[in-house]
Amino acid sequence: MYYSALKKLDIANGPGVRMTLFVSGCTNHCEGCFQPETWDFQHGAPFTEETLEEILAGLALPYVRGFTLLGGEPMEPRNQPDVLSLLERIRWSMPEKDIWIFSGFTFERLLTPGEYPNTPHVRPILELADVLVDGPFILAQKDLLLRFRGSKNQRLLDLPASLQRMQPVLWDDHYQRH
Repeated sequence: MYYSALKKLDIANGPGVRMTLFVSGCTNHCEGCFQPETWDFQHGAPFTEETLEEILAGLALPYVRGFTLLGGEPMEPRNQPDVLSLLERIRWSMPEKDIWIFSGFTFERLLTPGEYPNTPHVRPILELADVLVDGPFILAQKDLLLRFRGSKNQRLLDLPASLQRMQPVLWDDHYQRH
């Protein structure tokens, strides 16, 4: 897996101060994408053990609330094995930190057998995360006033509740991982 950027003090992609990793590779190719260079699966730098250690060190800071994964597309099937390994390490070493994933694939598409992004890695990835911001960016529905998303079709989903009910449950700003 490659990544295009690692932001150590991000306040735009989830609540509080966050570590944010922009994964490379995306087949969605949304019109108006703000980072079309990340469509290339080899854009940026290879994700290494040193990258992981840098993320864990940043997350260990007491004022960092959590980790956000976006792209490109972290839920591309070829990124999923590395994403799963990364999220396992974060969750096991820092269970108090929240994890957000931004994906152009919807919750339903990710979990539907036979759909392109559905692999055996999807469910374990989603079980490790707290919030999924799902759906492709749609230029005609762009709204700069939306919180943590770019277009009106995108949803902020409470992943534990959504997975329990197997249907989308909107995230509540007061959500806390238990």
